[in-house]
Amino acid sequence: MALKKRGNTWHTHFFVDGERFRQSLDTSDWREAQRKERELIAEAKAGKLAASKDEFSRLPFGDAADRFIADRLPRLAPRSVQTEKERVKPIKARIGGVPVWRLTVEQVRTYLRERKAAGRSNATLNRELDIIRGVLKRAKRWHHFTDEIRPLPVRENIGRALTYEEKVKLLKRAAARPEWQTATWAARLALNTTMRGCELKGLRWRDVDMIGRALTVRHSKTEAGERVIPLNADAWEVILALYRRSQQLGGFEPGHYLFPALKGERKEGQQGDGERKKEKIDPTRPMKTWRTAWRRLTRAIQCPECGLLQDPADTCSECKADTADVKSPFLGFRFHDLRHQAITELAESKASDQTIMGIAGHVSKKMLQHYSHVRMEAKRSALEALSMRPAQTGDSKDTAEGYDTNNDTKKRQPWEGMPQVIESLVELSGIEPLASSLRTRRSPS
Repeated sequence: MALKKRGNTWHTHFFVDGERFRQSLDTSDWREAQRKERELIAEAKAGKLAASKDEFSRLPFGDAADRFIADRLPRLAPRSVQTEKERVKPIKARIGGVPVWRLTVEQVRTYLRERKAAGRSNATLNRELDIIRGVLKRAKRWHHFTDEIRPLPVRENIGRALTYEEKVKLLKRAAARPEWQTATWAARLALNTTMRGCELKGLRWRDVDMIGRALTVRHSKTEAGERVIPLNADAWEVILALYRRSQQLGGFEPGHYLFPALKGERKEGQQGDGERKKEKIDPTRPMKTWRTAWRRLTRAIQCPECGLLQDPADTCSECKADTADVKSPFLGFRFHDLRHQAITELAESKASDQTIMGIAGHVSKKMLQHYSHVRMEAKRSALEALSMRPAQTGDSKDTAEGYDTNNDTKKRQPWEGMPQVIESLVELSGIEPLASSLRTRRSPS
């Protein structure tokens, strides 16, 4: 290792495992330069310092981010690739021209402040920060930022669970308009199978066991998502409806999709399924989205005067009543919340964790707890079982339901009250008395 002064600034030059490191120490003090050199050598030995010949750290941050994403392509799904490319655009616009090794903590903080001032959420900023962190880690410079740049706090949104009445009302509303038919079928399948929207869109007819009444999820968000789901009566009814539609459209082949794509420019929700022409459907490609139909379904309001279901407006389109303050009870209810709803009902049905994970495809119990937000009524019923107070029934007031133990058959008399400890737990000497089996072994003394 060697220290060399250029002008008023000290520079270091050393080798670690055959790699050459050259770097400015940004100080004119010799003792300070020695201390910084020792720190750099320690970082180089720990693998935290990029060698001077590392071309990646010398790239502009925008080019380095593009290379970072390109190297990840084999491990990402097509949708994730598109998302990553969208996230990197604002990064390249603001710090794309800065060389990776020159990027500072203050520049990253400034970027986050500007993005937050532009109205971006903390969740969005954290996803963009993931790319910045990945580039800096590859350049072995993230250790300079790790104590200063932390993920922003994000409020946990585990979804919304509906009551039984709300669920019935939602499905009844979905069936009210023909243009919502596809979204309705998808919603019913999600409620009865716990499947995600992306899993439903990827279903092909070869994944449906028409004899055994089961679905095979071959492509999912995670490896644990690959599973076989038996179909209940409601789900089977939807499968039969999709089967009849596929036969009418001439798209019933093993490789065809249950939810086929639309060839035209028309989006889902703009025209009823009954009005579709055969050339508008491409069963060899999956449907991309039913977002338009789902948003209209959950945002639709019902006129308090005539009861007409319609899009949000200041006045009713039929009776001209004032509807400016009328809000949909399902406003903000996401399609993915249907998965939360199904898992919640499974948890409330006292199904085992293994059964729920086998159906929903979870990886761990932590994820199971994240989704199965059991409602307050179920929690209260579970805690009532722990109460010492007898349950009030119409037949008898002195009977109580408890756990299945040997004492269940013994009825406590009203005068007995709570059990009391009669025998002293210690002898006069202050020592716990011996068990009866040991008392017989004590010596006469």
